[in-house]
Amino acid sequence: MPSFAKQGVNMLKRGFALIVALYMVVMCAVGCQRSSGTADVHVFYYTYSDTYISGVRGALDTALKEMGLSFQDYDSNSNQTTQTEQVQTAITKGAKVILVNLVNTGSDDAAGGIVSMARNAGIPVIFFNREVSDSVISSYDQAVYVGTKAEEAGQLQGDMIGSYLKENFSKVDLNGDGQISYVLFKGEEGNNEAIYRSKYSVENANAILEGAGLSKLKFYDSANTSGYLVDKNGQWSAAAANEYMNTALASYNTKNKNMIELVICNNDGMAQGAITALNGAGFNLGKDSVSVPVFGVDATDAAKELIREGKMTGTVKQDAEGMAKALATLAGNAVSEGTELMANTDEYAIDENVNKIRIAYAPYFG
Repeated sequence: MPSFAKQGVNMLKRGFALIVALYMVVMCAVGCQRSSGTADVHVFYYTYSDTYISGVRGALDTALKEMGLSFQDYDSNSNQTTQTEQVQTAITKGAKVILVNLVNTGSDDAAGGIVSMARNAGIPVIFFNREVSDSVISSYDQAVYVGTKAEEAGQLQGDMIGSYLKENFSKVDLNGDGQISYVLFKGEEGNNEAIYRSKYSVENANAILEGAGLSKLKFYDSANTSGYLVDKNGQWSAAAANEYMNTALASYNTKNKNMIELVICNNDGMAQGAITALNGAGFNLGKDSVSVPVFGVDATDAAKELIREGKMTGTVKQDAEGMAKALATLAGNAVSEGTELMANTDEYAIDENVNKIRIAYAPYFG
């Protein structure tokens, strides 16, 4: 064959190969999203640094893997603008369902905006852990909330504190003035869980004390009219509680005969921070050391260990595994053709007239 003929054949072959390659690229762009790494389930956490949320994340990751569901996790780092942008990007990429641990819960604006995005995309949205209003959930038939009853943790914690003090009042009353001086660490302003935990932990404890003929709790600092110290960054952090506690102990101590005699915390992370400060002052070292009762919420592994060591008194168990199981069930429903979003949820307590699944709390003394 003449050389020019061979060159023509080779050019035709190369052209055909190029056409085939371009065709494959186009077809993959249309139909190969899963293989290129796009997940079906997108999970947005308000922050990875929250100890309880880390437990939920670990349990949910495991459950989704066992179900064979593709997923992607996001850390919003306590920034609502970041989270909203992350949600928008995930929806644009083709998310089939979004699970949102909302950052800002003080108003309906953030939750309502996310619901609008999900509705426009025609995909379900599952909020969890941080309460979203009934009106937001009811505004979209493919919206669900999974969480606890906000007041239940505070009520249980208050009952635990009241019962403990009723049995140990004279031991806890370090200065013998007939009152228990307490500090309360609040995780965040404008958050229902923080509000109710702060409110009922004191109210329920006082009801038990008064019923036993004992004096009500007294906030350690009479100049503080709010009756709590709040994490100003809204992160429910051990660091915030530790800083507050160290500052308080410099003035309120056994030497001045006004020692803080009880520590109430909205979560176990803040309890850990307070205990570290108490340790530095010679308290709550375990065994036979003088201890100030410390109560938290979540029953994290770290808190359970502190309770075993005798450095912490009690906590309220928030079931991370139970929440993850419910979320995984809903996510599985969302990506299954023809399955109702609320299918397979009969085992859970569900609010009347709104799609809100409740995970129960439980007291934990070790």
